[in-house]
Amino acid sequence: MRSTESGGPGGKPRSPRNRTLRLTEEDERRLSPEILELCPSGGAGPIDAIDRVVHGEVLEVCPRLERGAYSLLVADPPYNLGKDFGSGRWAPMADDEYEAWTGAWLDRALSLLKPGASIYVCGDWRSSSAVYRALSRRVEVRNRIVWEREKGRAAAANWKSAHEELWYAVVPGAEPYFDREAVRLRRRVLAPYRDSEGGAKDWVEDRDGRWRDTAPSNCWTDLSVPFWSMPENTEHPTQKPEKLAAKLLLASSAPGDAVLDLFAGSGTTSVVARKLGRRFTAVEAERSWCLAALRRLELAAGDARIQGLERGVFLERNARG
Repeated sequence: MRSTESGGPGGKPRSPRNRTLRLTEEDERRLSPEILELCPSGGAGPIDAIDRVVHGEVLEVCPRLERGAYSLLVADPPYNLGKDFGSGRWAPMADDEYEAWTGAWLDRALSLLKPGASIYVCGDWRSSSAVYRALSRRVEVRNRIVWEREKGRAAAANWKSAHEELWYAVVPGAEPYFDREAVRLRRRVLAPYRDSEGGAKDWVEDRDGRWRDTAPSNCWTDLSVPFWSMPENTEHPTQKPEKLAAKLLLASSAPGDAVLDLFAGSGTTSVVARKLGRRFTAVEAERSWCLAALRRLELAAGDARIQGLERGVFLERNARG
């Protein structure tokens, strides 16, 4: 994570257009006291973790958080692939073991949620079935969202994997919050319908062309995975787009609600929560990513923009407002 002003790791000069966030030694010194340290062992009593970044394992941190405090859970657990996340490497499990592990952290997290709270859990084609089984035994699963992840090289002898998944579930006991008007997608109109008098039917034409704002679906093709020229980008190996998190928070939480961000990584969900006027608790096991999240939260306090979200409408990928 750390770099000098003149370059990246090893002092290699960075491209002038490279905006990847890297922390200096001064950043680390300044931000370290802001981490709520619960790793490797932080006792057993309750903690006040609202609007805090918590360094600790999810299974150990959740029992110490306030019960019934959160209106939304967003979890981005390891996808059961061999992957380096910092000081440690995730070792793939058998499917039944991964399902049991998923159920274990869900059991600890569910007591923290309000009745009617929404849950989103990230996965890929390998891990997704285990996530579904663990969720369906505990809460009401309402949908599976598929989003296009147009990044990475083609496989040599297989179909290129170009999507990831989100399971959407709700806690029984109350009607969940869902604001579909807050997550409309502005699409270009290529074959416009017209009414009997030749006027526009369900679309608008202005200097930006012909477009209409469509209702949200469970297939998302408008996301850009963060890369080196985007200011939200970090060196985290599985970072999600801020635009993705914004869809979840706007649809399934109200301003002022508390969002539980498990397996927080570099803090995307919590950063977007701050930008959108929600509260958050970020839980992350790697200290370096806790620092990255704190730096991003610091920057978000002065810049609430989210790429691809303009004037309350989500734009198609590579489109301008």
